Amino acid sequence: MELHDLRPDPGSRKKRKRVGRGISAGQGKTAGRGTKGQGARSGGGKGVYFEGGQLPLARRLPYKRGFTNTRKIYYKTINIGRLAHLEAGTQVDPEFLVGLGFIKRPSDPFVILGDGKLDVPLTVKAHRFSASAKSSIEAVGGSAEIIPLR
Repeated sequence: MELHDLRPDPGSRKKRKRVGRGISAGQGKTAGRGTKGQGARSGGGKGVYFEGGQLPLARRLPYKRGFTNTRKIYYKTINIGRLAHLEAGTQVDPEFLVGLGFIKRPSDPFVILGDGKLDVPLTVKAHRFSASAKSSIEAVGGSAEIIPLR
């Protein structure tokens, strides 16, 4: 047996319909296209945009400029003022923030911003820090570690 000898099992595949092969074949003469008209011509038929003369849906909708970047990363924002009530030496990481209800899932990217006043040293692990937040955390003896995004 050679590669060119391979065939599907008899009856497992339906034969394609050969149209326009005489009236005894069942699809002769007009070959299932009816008689005359746009649909009977080669290349005939209406385009996908055509809606019978009605203004097409694509033209009825308002024109929207620009595009939506599907790869944009949306960071949840957390200000250091919201972390001021924590005890000194607390390790603030994604799991801890989920427990506090600041973010929904540990995998959600979040950024620490510098709004508010921080008096206690904390170890903060976040995906991003603003410059003012990082300096505020380090000014009171804490540390700011960046978690790489997946």
